Amino acid sequence: MPKKDQLARIWADEKPAVRIGKSKLDAGVVEEVRRQLKRRKVIKVKFLRSLAASEDIDKLAADLAAQTSSEVWGRRGFVVVLAYRKP
Repeated sequence: MPKKDQLARIWADEKPAVRIGKSKLDAGVVEEVRRQLKRRKVIKVKFLRSLAASEDIDKLAADLAAQTSSEVWGRRGFVVVLAYRKP
């Protein structure tokens, strides 16, 4: 887990690396999240409102973390911070 100040910096400074919409967690989205995590180690993922109206964001974030070998560091509204976890 990150330190409190590190997580605050991520929330304030980083822009979402991936935006997930109606396509949900298809293979292309999962692969892009993997690529971004390998490059940056910590990323923000934004779930668009069109998806959030019909799906549970916490469940989608947990599924995405499981598929990408990462862990959820936090959630604010429709945005989730994921961090690469060594397998």
